[in-house]
Formats: sequence, structure tokens, C-alpha cells
Amino acid sequence: MEAPANERFRDSIGTIDEEGKRAWVFPKKPSGRFYEYRKWVSYGLLAFLFAAPFVKINGNQFLMFNVLERRFNIFGFPFWPQDFHLFVISMIIGVVFVTLFTVAFGRLFCGWICPQTIFMEMVFRRIEYWIDGDRGKQIRLKKQAWNAEKIRKRVLKGVIFFIISFLIANIFLAYLIGSDQLIRYITDGPLAHVSTLVSLLIFTGVFYFVFAWFREQVCIIACPYGRLQGVLLDNKSIVVAYDHKRGEGEKGRKKWRKNEDRQALGHGDCIDCFQCVHVCPTGIDIRNGTQLECVNCTACIDECDDIMEKVGLAKGLIRYASEENIEKKATFKITARMKGYAAVLAILIGVLTGMLFLRNDVEATILRLPGQLYQKKENNMISNVYTYKLVNKTTNEIKNISFKLLSHNGTIESVTHENFDMPAQDLAEGTLFVEINAAALTGDKDRLKIGIYSGEDLIETTMTAFLGPRSYK
Repeated sequence: MEAPANERFRDSIGTIDEEGKRAWVFPKKPSGRFYEYRKWVSYGLLAFLFAAPFVKINGNQFLMFNVLERRFNIFGFPFWPQDFHLFVISMIIGVVFVTLFTVAFGRLFCGWICPQTIFMEMVFRRIEYWIDGDRGKQIRLKKQAWNAEKIRKRVLKGVIFFIISFLIANIFLAYLIGSDQLIRYITDGPLAHVSTLVSLLIFTGVFYFVFAWFREQVCIIACPYGRLQGVLLDNKSIVVAYDHKRGEGEKGRKKWRKNEDRQALGHGDCIDCFQCVHVCPTGIDIRNGTQLECVNCTACIDECDDIMEKVGLAKGLIRYASEENIEKKATFKITARMKGYAAVLAILIGVLTGMLFLRNDVEATILRLPGQLYQKKENNMISNVYTYKLVNKTTNEIKNISFKLLSHNGTIESVTHENFDMPAQDLAEGTLFVEINAAALTGDKDRLKIGIYSGEDLIETTMTAFLGPRSYK
């Protein structure tokens, strides 16, 4: 059965036409107070994105995610693979926070903070407005035959888009390998690092494809966040919403006529000008209600407020509001679901904070050499051989490192190093022999506690197993 005309928008996404082909979106250039706020937020976040890899705290890059070497810097603090549990908890905290934020305020993150939206709307789209013109000019240019003007505009836009995409790829590379490494690659020249250049060009092509062609399809098709709204939103969530009670009235929308008493005729305040549709970057009609394509960018709010002001009607026909607020004029309240998510978030943040305070500057692992049994020596001494790995997570060199037995009387002899120094953010590996008198053992497998010292200061302790003969139980 065919859906009613006013419900057909639910049968497909807004960027697909009736024949199933891509319906290219030509949004009108937005303007208004929310757009100005978004510009300030976007340019601040862009400045942070481009500056963060080159800012250093105590010699550490402010943000770095070196997956290949498994080294990460978060706000200037170095993290190693041994801290992976902290990363997992941080990711869970991020998911819970986004969930709580979405339950309360809808897809606000997408319209204001998401890098895809910021780059698309505040960088690439603004360049497009500069070169091709506003909505009407872009539509005419698309239909226009290929002449000198169209070729010039297409080539100019393509070159600028490619240069910006290449710049973005370099910035992301600085996050992955470190800004110092990136600068060294640049100064060495592209031919000295061909594999890196090829990777850069591949990522440049991906960014170019996304921002020049795929565009809003990322938010609609590729990103799962829009579909999560159906699960997370309810009638109490604050979203960009059309006030259908006020806009429709008893007899629905009606085109504007000067000096006409719309309320007396039973019509709502919506004058059916379609400006909210024309300005939408995903091509939807916000008057149809909350849809997965809506990224809460507020362009329709600014445009509708401008129209309402011109025709002498009150602003706010489209605004940040909940369905309950529109239907019942109810104010925003914190629901039980929000309290539950907030409680889980608070617990996780508390756990992460505790782990960060308990996190040691030095990570020590001492393990018995695989496949080796104990050795019995003179004077009733039992010897075991171990391998050790020390990780210095700090930005300072640790000097005069030594090992001491804390749980038993015995000796530790290092094969590879003796009272050595460990550079900042480095690791040291080697071999140890531990000798203990058999009389001091309580069984065939004792637990040893070994201390790692820097001079006279105990900087870390670790536990390991010590094998001995069964006869000494």
C-alpha cells in the first residue's frame, strides 16, 4: 500500500530521488546568530586541530596517536601499550558521554563539533560559495554547458580542494607519527620517503572524495550516529524542531499575504516559503519532524527567524525544543534515564581518575626464562634465570637503576646491565640471575618480590615465581 503523501519522506533518505539516483544538494548560504556562533566554535576547533600536533609539554607532543609504535600522548602525558586498559576505559567514557549528551540534546555534536561538519560547512562549502556563488548560481552552473567559465570554476575549485585535502592529510599524519618526524620527512624531500608520500596521496584522495563528492552522505549513510538517534531520543530530548502546533494551525500552512489575519482564517505561522528546506545541508524538510539526516546545524533556525522577522511574526517557529515542549509547553527536566547514564559516567570517570593517580612512572616486568629449570649451586644455593623489561613512561632520564630482593634473603646479578641509566620514554631489557639459599624456600614455587631502585629510591616493585626442588618444601 502506498504511503500518504505527507509520509513519503520516510520511504527514503533525503539525498535520493524517486528513481533511486543521487539527488545533489545545493544548500543556500546560511546566515544568522547561530551560524555566527558556529563559525567561532568551528574556527576555534580548527585552530586546535592544526596546532595540537606542534604544541609540546615537557618535550611531549600535546596529542599523538602513534599506532605503529604503540605510543600515545594525551594532553602531554605519554601512554604506552601497558596503559591500554586506561585507553579502553577512556573510550567507554566517551561512548557513555555521547549517549548521555544525545539523550538530553539530540545530535548537537554533529552540527557543532564533528570534524566532518566543520570541514564541510565552514571550509569547503564556503570556498564553493566564493567560487560558484549561492544556491541559485550553483544550480545554474550545474545545468550550464561546459564552457570556459564552467571549466575555470571547476578546475579552480578542484585544485583548492586538493590542496586543502593534502594539508589535512599532513596534519593527520603529524598525529600518527609525530610532528618532529613529519617535519623531518618534509625537509628530507618527498623522494627520500616515497612510501610515506604514497600514503599521503591516498589519504588526500580519500579526503578529496569525501568533501568534493560524498559530502553529506557521510552523515547519512556512513556514520552510524544518526541511526542511534532512533534508540536514544525520546519526546523529552532537546533537538532542532519545528513547532507544528504553531506553524500548522487548524487549516495548515499558507503562503504569506500582506494584511491578512492568518489566525482568523485558521492558518498557522508557517508561510510555506521552503527557505528552511533550501538552506538545509542534507536536503530535508525539518517540518516533517526529527529525521536521521538532520545534524542539528541550526541553519533552518536562522533562516526561519529571518523570514518571521520580515513578515512581522514571532521568531522561534523552528528552535531548540523537545516534542513535549511543543505539545505541552513542558520545560526541560532531567529524566531517570539521564540520571542513570550520568551515574555510570561519574563512576567510570572516578575509576579512570583513580587509575591515573595509581599509574606508575616505571612499568616493570620480570619473568622466568621459558624452558629453563632451576640450578643447584655450592653452599645449598638455588639459582633461577629471568628476563626483565623496564618501561620509562616519564620525560626524564632515570639514573643508577638496580634490582634488590625484598621478600627473601638472596642476591640478584644482572647479566647485561649493572646500575644502568634509562633514557626518557624508553625501555630497557636484559637478563637477571637470582640466587637464594634452599633453606629460605617454603616450597617448590615461591613468590618473589623484587624492587627496582634509582639510587636509594624505590621506584617500582614486581612479583615473579622462583622454582626450587620439592625436597625443600
